[in-house]
Amino acid sequence: MPRRTARRTPRGLLATAITTVALATVAAPASATAGAQAADPQGRIFMVNPVQSSGDQTLTDAKDSATAVPASAYTLAALRNLDAGGGLSGKWVSVRSNTGGAASVAGAGAYDRRDDQFEQVMAYFWVNEAQEYLQSLGFGSELPGANDRQQPVRIDQWGADNSFFTDKKAEIRFGKGGVDDAEDAEVIVHEYGHAVHNAQVPGFGTSEEAGSIGEAWGDYLAASVGSYADAKYGWPRKTDLACVGDWDSVSYTATAPHCLRRLDTGKTYADKVGEVHADGEIWSQALFDIRGALGARTADRVIVDAQFGFAPDTSFTDAALKTVTTAQKMYGKSAADAVRKAFQARGIPGV
Repeated sequence: MPRRTARRTPRGLLATAITTVALATVAAPASATAGAQAADPQGRIFMVNPVQSSGDQTLTDAKDSATAVPASAYTLAALRNLDAGGGLSGKWVSVRSNTGGAASVAGAGAYDRRDDQFEQVMAYFWVNEAQEYLQSLGFGSELPGANDRQQPVRIDQWGADNSFFTDKKAEIRFGKGGVDDAEDAEVIVHEYGHAVHNAQVPGFGTSEEAGSIGEAWGDYLAASVGSYADAKYGWPRKTDLACVGDWDSVSYTATAPHCLRRLDTGKTYADKVGEVHADGEIWSQALFDIRGALGARTADRVIVDAQFGFAPDTSFTDAALKTVTTAQKMYGKSAADAVRKAFQARGIPGV
């Protein structure tokens, strides 16, 4: 299988992103504004991504063509927590672009994927949605806040197909090429996962295993937030939850289903190769299995709360033991046993 895209982390645990993918179309979008206030402005977005919502594995980028994806892949959704400036800046995210003009709130319901502004709207909605999801779990109220601040985002920073979080400005940057990265909500939320980790543990990811945990957490959070949004808004999901980045990856994966990475590869510690994205699939399956054992809400409360106790260079073993201890503290022995079992199944030493 061709190499899947790699997302750069701020500590130099690099990988190159290679994309040439699929998206498109616009027509009357489906409405999905459950839970919105009547006064909330509306933005046109993808329901996670067009492959997930349609189940069509043959979609391709077609050079940003507006007719390359079905109109049914779009929806109108509330853009919450905006400030009064008329642009895409609000309590939890501020978006700016290095290509094209700035998106306006007034125009947010009309952009399609031909427009640079569409990616800006996607980035605003999905970063805000991810933070709202964390807050729905109690982070920022009964539990410590997890990156509960305004997150700076730049679109198409390098004019190249690579996206990353940089701790120099605590900023997320989304690349361009093939399917532009900010057209896939799972890529957006993956990068936000790095910002969350860095907020919880400044400088997180200074070892290969810590970097692998960071990549795994980003993939897992992407799937978790997308699944939460699907349920909340009643959106269709016609692909496997364990397949991350179904839309972004269509051009650099040879066979369907197209996945940036998966959460269910069956990899164990013995399969480590010393590359953060590949080795991250060991950790992400443990998280996915914890979700299966405890349910999404309980699992995610444990997973996120445990991360506050990680070291910047944490090992798989130390991070797993911290997660077991957190499950014990929050939910008792049966939860801790389920978490331990998930890490043991991945062959992580000392668990």
